[in-house]
This record gives sequence, structure tokens and C-alpha cells, in this order.
Amino acid sequence: MSSTETVNVQTSGAAPGYRPSRTLPLRVEARRQLSRRRTFVVFGIMVALPVIVWAAFAVGGTPSGRDGSPSLIAAATASGVNFAFAVLFMASGFLLSVPVALFFGDTVASEASWSSLRYLLAAPVPRARLLASKLTVALGFSAVAVLVLPLVALGVGTAAYGWGELHLSLAGSLPAGTAAGRLALVAVYLLVCQLSIAGFALWMSTLTDAPLGAVGGAVGLAILSGILDNITALGSLRDFLPTHGMYAWVDVLQPNPDWTGVVEGLSMAVALALVFGALAFRHFRAKDVVS
Repeated sequence: MSSTETVNVQTSGAAPGYRPSRTLPLRVEARRQLSRRRTFVVFGIMVALPVIVWAAFAVGGTPSGRDGSPSLIAAATASGVNFAFAVLFMASGFLLSVPVALFFGDTVASEASWSSLRYLLAAPVPRARLLASKLTVALGFSAVAVLVLPLVALGVGTAAYGWGELHLSLAGSLPAGTAAGRLALVAVYLLVCQLSIAGFALWMSTLTDAPLGAVGGAVGLAILSGILDNITALGSLRDFLPTHGMYAWVDVLQPNPDWTGVVEGLSMAVALALVFGALAFRHFRAKDVVS
């Protein structure tokens, strides 16, 4: 070892050739998460839900909408895109939050509960890189779980009810191609809206050694937010709730779409995600991993 390398090692405290950017590659973390049984259970639920909804319609008959059902539900069997939007409407309020809360809430807390977190950091893996790696992989798995739902629903709906226009009782109809494009935008919008839940779950995961506590806390936030969002007496305070914009996408399903609610929903979701994410990184950098 040259004198220059010796000085650099003594100054940085790192071994020769050590590069923080090369520690814990994303593919390693992705393989670890993909080997978990709960990953396949979540994906299985997202794939099975459209089939279950189709079976319910097949057994119960075409929804009539006379019981006050939203127009998307009432017209679910009109075409494949109608069915896909109906499934998304059913899942927007709560179900989509579950896989996001699971993947993000399980990131750090599971490692702490298995006592493997201290060994990861002893590798040594910089804490910020460790959390960023887990966050990236959790986001990737969450995106697959959220986006696969409308994709499977569109396939199941098209096979069952055919490829046709999006029929809406109040706004008329949209061509099938336009409706499919709107479906893709809505799916991405719902994924971004879940970032607030994801950020909170990640923060909770750095605060506890119990994965169920972190996941349960994020799911509980989604439930509480959904309940409070229905209390109109709260007025404009509801705009700051994590789930307030989950149904704003309905306003774009018309010939002249209204994007106001979507823009507001995106802004609030990103803002809350940044706040919770900053809290997670701040706490994780100072976390006592041997406690």
C-alpha cells in the first residue's frame, strides 16, 4: 500500500478499495424481498381481486344502480374499461394502501426484529444508502402491486364484457382508446397518492422493531384518514388528509376532464411523503440499532 493510500485509509477509516456506493446493490435487496412469502401473497391478492369481482357480478347479476351505487359500479359490466374503472373505484379507498403499507412498513422493522440490521450496518453499509436502497425496492414492489390491479382488471373485463367505450350515466361515454389512456393515468395517479402512506410506513418502520406495528400504524392512518374525510364539518381541513384525493380521479372521466382535484391530490401526497421521508431518514441516522 502506498503512503498516499495509507493516509487516505487512516483519514476515512475505510478499508482500501471500499466504495459506499457499491454496498448493498438494489438487486440484492430485491432478491431478499422477492423471496418473502408475503410478497407473493400481496401480488396474488391484487391479481385475484378482479376475478373475484367478476365472479360476484356473474353470480349476483348486473348491478342496477338503484340502491345508490356510484355510476362506475352500476355500469361495471358495460365494457372492459368500465369494469377496470369499477375495480379501481372499489380498491381506491383502502385496499391499495395495504400492499404499500406492508412493503414500506416492513423495510427496517423486520431487519431489526431479526437482529440482522446491526450486521448490515457492520458490513459497513452507510445508513442513508441502506434506507434509500430499501425505500427504492419497496417503491418498486408497491408500484407492481398497485399497477397490476387495473391491468388484470382490464384483461378480465375485456374477456368477460368485450372491448368497448367507457359508458358513464351522467357524462356520456369515451372512446375505448381514450378511456384506456385515462385508465393508465389514473393508475399512476393512485400510485403517487399512496406515497403519503408509504412515507408514514417508512417512518414507523424506523421507530419500532415490530413490523406489524409499523404496517398496522400505516393501515390505521389510512383508515382514520378515510373516516375523517367523510366528516364534511371539517371543511378545508380534509384537504390535508393523506387519503383525501384518492377519488379525485373520477373528475377526469368525462369528455372535458377536470384536473383540479388531481393536481391538488398529487401536491398533497408528494408533500406528505417528503415530510415523512425526511423524518424517517433523520431518525434512522441516529437510531440505536443494538437496542
